[in-house]
Amino acid sequence: MRAQDRVLRWGLAGSLCAMAIGAAYTAWAGAEDGSKAGAKYLRLLRADGEPVALQTSIVRFTSAKPELAGVTADLIGAVHVGEPSYYQSLNDEFAKYDVVLYELVAPAGTRVPKGTSPRNDHPVGALQNGLKGMLNLEHQLEHVDYTKENLVHADMSPDDFFKSMENKNESVWSLFFRMMGAGMAQQAKRQAQGKGDDFEILLALFDPNRSVALKRVMAEQFEDLEGMMTAVEGPDGTTLIAERNKVALEGLTRQIAAGKKKIAVFYGAGHLPDMEKRLVADGFTRGEERWLTAWDMHDPAGAKKKREAAPATAK
Repeated sequence: MRAQDRVLRWGLAGSLCAMAIGAAYTAWAGAEDGSKAGAKYLRLLRADGEPVALQTSIVRFTSAKPELAGVTADLIGAVHVGEPSYYQSLNDEFAKYDVVLYELVAPAGTRVPKGTSPRNDHPVGALQNGLKGMLNLEHQLEHVDYTKENLVHADMSPDDFFKSMENKNESVWSLFFRMMGAGMAQQAKRQAQGKGDDFEILLALFDPNRSVALKRVMAEQFEDLEGMMTAVEGPDGTTLIAERNKVALEGLTRQIAAGKKKIAVFYGAGHLPDMEKRLVADGFTRGEERWLTAWDMHDPAGAKKKREAAPATAK
């Protein structure tokens, strides 16, 4: 394959994976009563009816199998733009593990240089840079320290990614339109409920605290996207989620065989419900969960008293 073709394929793989950013936020579909607790990897906290924080979870899995005694496998959800403090918290968490398996459609063994920024000359990079600017957030690649020895690449290469798509009779456009269709269906559902008025976004753009207002509008929209991931994946799963998850969990199996005991899988939150199903099918049990704040959406200081009067609740 020519170098130019290889670069193009890598770029397309990255672009397609970036399309899943919106779908990833469907992962908090679980209800507070625990009826869907296994699906919950992202949640929205509210105070006095207003969104104040978007959080991702760290969920521990253990197995009763004698050969897995002492092994813990933690699923750590990611959002790709967030507060600097969020990524610092993740770096602190990663230091506690023997190995952290991370996602990135790139050649095997890729290690991201510290402080890497999305490129403005790439459409996805430009979109991500624009998003972080509007929301006053930072990009994951810039703040997660992938140079640490215990961080290990555990994802498809671009060539394997496209080979899998070909084997499953998928294409970039078929997945794109499947995502688009699922998104439009969810938007229609919101509008039927009297939500999703485009005027909300216009108001947010002209709000004196634009970044907070935009984050709240986006978080409210994400909250209603339940079922989108299921619609996108279908009964057989896609390369984008299911097949990449298989690669990640094969990496987990290898690390266990190598004698590692405390292992984490750090992937976009939208991947984790499917990963959980696979771990449970392999005899693992979901245990404790902890939460990190990815987006802080508290009001400015002027509304502090009103905010403190109402306790935050998870939705």
